[in-house]
Formats: sequence, C-alpha cells, structure tokens
Amino acid sequence: MIASILFVILLVVLDQASKIYLTLVNKTSPIDLEVIRGFFRITYTCNDGAAFSILKGKRVFFIIMTIIVIFLIVYYLLKNKVYWVEKYSLLLIISGAVGNLIDRIMYGYVIDFLDFIIFGYDFPVFNIADSFITIGAIGLIISILFLNKEGENAGN
Repeated sequence: MIASILFVILLVVLDQASKIYLTLVNKTSPIDLEVIRGFFRITYTCNDGAAFSILKGKRVFFIIMTIIVIFLIVYYLLKNKVYWVEKYSLLLIISGAVGNLIDRIMYGYVIDFLDFIIFGYDFPVFNIADSFITIGAIGLIISILFLNKEGENAGN
C-alpha cells in the first residue's frame, strides 16, 4: 500500500515539475522548440477542455468527474485482489488524473507541451500526465485481453 502511494506521488511530482519548469521558462520566452525535426516539438499550450480540446470550458465537470474516477479506482484497488499489470496500470491512470486535476484546480486549464507529428499528422499536444493515463489504459487492455486472473498468460 505504501509503495503504491509513493509510486503515485513520484509520478505526480514528475508531471508537476515538468509543468512548473515549462511554465517558468514560457513566461520569459514563449516555448516552441523543435527537438526532432518534423517529428517532435515542445510547444507550451493551455487546454481548458479534454483530449483534442473537446468540451472546452467545462472545468467544474472535469474536476468532479476526475475526483469520482480516482475514488472509484482506489475503491476497486482496495476491495479486489489485483495483479501487478492491472495494479500498476490503474496507478498510472490515478497518477495522470491527479496531475491534470491539480492543473485544473490551480490554473483552470491543463498545461500541455509534448507535440508529435506522426506520418504528417500533427497529433494534439499533450503532457506527461496524459502519457501516464494512456500507458495505464494500454496496460489494462493487455491485462484484460491476455492475462488471466492469476496474472499469467491466458494461453497457459
């Protein structure tokens, strides 16, 4: 339990530290830095919506829904026996949700800065917390599709 809490805290601190650093740098000079030509940029943006900027301006809705989701995941983790892939996937989702929740409460928007162009498509700008949520969701899908309740390959 303590290890899980420390894991979440570590990831939230990593997310928030990156956002604080980039916010401070952006105040002196707007950030739009090409890191890998034609593929990856660091572009400081503020998003008051959800993924792809949908539901813009629904701050209270996002705060309430995020808190509910976090509590439901924590309740699920406390009440069920979960194996490592499922556990860490859910902890990643909690970490990302908390990171973005802090932004919404403190600023009214989420700070995004990772900007990828994949096969000519300029993917929506996102942040480290979004990455945690995405990786966690992928881990849950893998757990559901390929692992049985003992956390082993379903084909065994």
